[in-house]
Amino acid sequence: MAILVDEGTKVVVAGITGSEGTFHALRNRSYGTQVVAGVTPGKGGQDVEGIPVFDTVADAVERTGANTSLIFVPARFAPEAIYEAADAGLDLIVCITEGIAVRDMAQVTAYLRGTGSWLVGANCPGVISPGRSNVGIIPGEICSPGRVGLVSRSGTLTYQIVHELTQRGIGQSTCVGMGGDPVHGIGFLEALERFEADPETDLVVMIGEIGGDDEERAAAFIADRMRTRVVGYIAGFTAPPGKRMGHAGAIITGSAGTAQAKAEALEAAGAAVGRTPTQVAEIVRDALS
Repeated sequence: MAILVDEGTKVVVAGITGSEGTFHALRNRSYGTQVVAGVTPGKGGQDVEGIPVFDTVADAVERTGANTSLIFVPARFAPEAIYEAADAGLDLIVCITEGIAVRDMAQVTAYLRGTGSWLVGANCPGVISPGRSNVGIIPGEICSPGRVGLVSRSGTLTYQIVHELTQRGIGQSTCVGMGGDPVHGIGFLEALERFEADPETDLVVMIGEIGGDDEERAAAFIADRMRTRVVGYIAGFTAPPGKRMGHAGAIITGSAGTAQAKAEALEAAGAAVGRTPTQVAEIVRDALS
């Protein structure tokens, strides 16, 4: 099994005729993902190397049976693209776009609660179930099929730790790049819940960073609800208070949100926490041996 995306995922790419949309749509298709359609208003009837382009998501869904949206549109248009995907009844929306205003994302996430759609992102690398489907920008060549799930706030650390795992012969069931914005879609709790229910995920790697309280809430969930083993990593042990590091949500305010506090919360919940990406991979290897 896998979570969120698998062989049955059928993707419609919003913004497919832009350079980023074209590049990643074709890259995902080459990986084996069913990229069945693209959407660019005013360009319906065209195609991108055989992928049909429609004016609206609803048209694409009706004609191709798409069930997942992958969004590569500028920040000012991205909220409308998310609304359109939800209104078309898509199961999953993966928004790669960065720089969306916090107020816009707050409105988007509130709207989605009244629908059947789940959002990954924005400002994220997407989701990959190795050997099955890649919806986003995670390099498929560094991944391998297996039984370790991964959920991360950081795209770059996703790539690094996945590569460390693959080098040690440790494959992944699904890797979820949730994004690091303060307001986002699927987070640690939703991903952990899905991994816990997946009989083909034996262990979960959770990659956090400074700022917010997502990791502390995840620690409480791990302690109360999870039997699947969890290995954590928290970026930002040397980050000074009050200085944003990387993502918009990665900022320490007062005594809250520090890497040390997050690591201690996870360890108290029974999760092992590595202090470097290499150490994380070694902990996983030892736990599975």
